[in-house]
Amino acid sequence: MSNIPADLRYTKEHEYVKSTDEAGVVYIGITDFAQGELGDIVYVDLPKTGAKFNSHDVFGTVEAVKAVSELYMPVTGEVLEINGALDGEPALVNSDPYGGGWMIKVKLAEGGDAGLMSAADYKALVG
Repeated sequence: MSNIPADLRYTKEHEYVKSTDEAGVVYIGITDFAQGELGDIVYVDLPKTGAKFNSHDVFGTVEAVKAVSELYMPVTGEVLEINGALDGEPALVNSDPYGGGWMIKVKLAEGGDAGLMSAADYKALVG
C-alpha cells in the first residue's frame, strides 16, 4: 500500500504539494504511488530556477528503467529552487519521495494552488 501523508495535497497525475515554513512557498514531487508504478528512477529532468508555469503545464520528465513520464505542475507559480541532489542520486525519488526526493520548490502565484486533492481524495483515486 502506498504512503499518502495526510498533510500534503495531490493531483490526479500523481504529483504532491507540500507546504514549507515560508508563506506561499511549496515543495513539489511525485507521490509514493507514482514512483512505485514507475520503478527504478534513473534520471530526472527539471526546469531552471526562475521558470514560471501554470497549473497542469509540463515542467519536466522522470525517466525510469521501464518508462519516461512527464511531470505536470500542480500549481501556478515560479520555480525558486530545484533539488540538485537528484542529479547525482535520482533514486532518492524512489527511496524518499516526500523528503529527500522532492523535485522543485515553488513560489505560488495568487490562487495558484486551487483544485488540489486532499489525502483522502487521492487515496480514493489510487485505491
